[in-house]
Amino acid sequence: MFEERNILYFTPFYFPNGRSAPKSKFFVVLKEHDGNSVLASLPTRKDSIPVQNAITDGCIDLPEINLNCFVISPNTTVTEDGYCFPDESCPTHIYGHQIDLHDTGMMKSIYPHEGTDYEIYGKMKESLFNDLLDCLKNSKSVKRKFKKILFSTI
Repeated sequence: MFEERNILYFTPFYFPNGRSAPKSKFFVVLKEHDGNSVLASLPTRKDSIPVQNAITDGCIDLPEINLNCFVISPNTTVTEDGYCFPDESCPTHIYGHQIDLHDTGMMKSIYPHEGTDYEIYGKMKESLFNDLLDCLKNSKSVKRKFKKILFSTI
C-alpha cells in the first residue's frame, strides 16, 4: 500500500487536521520513513501559481513568494499502466509546502480494505517521479525535515 511511487485513491480521504470535510482524494507516496510513517502528497486541481508565472508542465519554484509546485498537464501518462489523472481539462498540482508525514498504522486502521476504502491507482512512472522528487528536493518552500527524508536512501 505505502510503497514509494504508489498513487492511492481514497474514497473518502479524512484530512488529519480535521479542518476539511472528507472527500475523494489521490495520495502520492513519496517516501517511506522510519517504518511507521510515509511522506506523501495530496495532488490538487487548485492552481495557486501567479498568472505571470503559469506553466503547463513540470517544476516551478518561486522562492520570493515561498511557492513550489510540480504541475502535471492533462493527458500526461502518470502511471506505468498508462493512466492519467482523470480530469482531462485541468492540470494536477503538487505543492511542496503541502507534503506531509502520515502515520501508516493509523492510515491502515482508517482504510483497512483495498477496493472499498481505497484503491491503488497505479505506480507513478519512474521518470515522472524522479522529476517530482528533484523539484521538491531543490525547493526552499519544502520543510528541511522533509528534504532530509527525500534525500535519504533507506
